[in-house]
Amino acid sequence: MDRQAFEAALKQDGYEIATGNTPGAKHNPEHSHPYDVKAMVIEGAITLGWEGRTQTFRPGEIFTMARGCPHTETFGPEGVVTLVGRKH
Repeated sequence: MDRQAFEAALKQDGYEIATGNTPGAKHNPEHSHPYDVKAMVIEGAITLGWEGRTQTFRPGEIFTMARGCPHTETFGPEGVVTLVGRKH
């Protein structure tokens, strides 16, 4: 799925859309969000840890995270840019 199709699908499904930009290496310890997340990596990479597993997402890949799901976020030295949908 390309960026335009992903953004159109987010809008159709009622998500608020934003661009996330984390420049450079960073680690966010375990936390959760009060909304559902559906995001596509545009540049860089993000590694998510949840439910005892980790997975790295790279450009063009999509990830979802249910509201309230405890997780960690790790960004590599190049940082990451994401197209993020949030649904409250």
